[in-house]
Amino acid sequence: MTTVYLLLGANLGDRAATLTRAAELLDGQFGTVSKKSSFWETAPWGLTDQPAFLNQAIEITTDFTPLDLLNATQSVEQQLGRVRKEKWGARLIDIEILFYGDERIDSPGLNIPHPFLPERRFALAPLAEIALEFRHPGLGKTVGELLAECLDESEVRRVFV
Repeated sequence: MTTVYLLLGANLGDRAATLTRAAELLDGQFGTVSKKSSFWETAPWGLTDQPAFLNQAIEITTDFTPLDLLNATQSVEQQLGRVRKEKWGARLIDIEILFYGDERIDSPGLNIPHPFLPERRFALAPLAEIALEFRHPGLGKTVGELLAECLDESEVRRVFV
């Protein structure tokens, strides 16, 4: 079993219900969700002319391979109605693999740790809530250190829904 950190995000529809349902679909079917962060409302990143996102980091233990887990997360996205139209565009659900244990994978279609993680406050803030001391296998820094050093000044705030 491998401990994996995922980031769930949504900025269309009932964001909180979608994130909750995504975590439910992942739990049991593809592994066991052992930790969930609070919901965090965050400014869009990359393509900024769109509604704010609701994000949540989750810790899951799984025996799926990284590629099988990617396929599983994309299956959950499809079940929840995601249609891929525009890179970084508005979406009903997005599930990103941030870390897969201490593995480093660089292949077409799958890069772990997530290559943009150190640049994204919207991912680091919820992740720090559940994995502050987890060490990035490529950079050797903890999630807390990455968050403290992050230059992204986008608005990120914990919300209770």
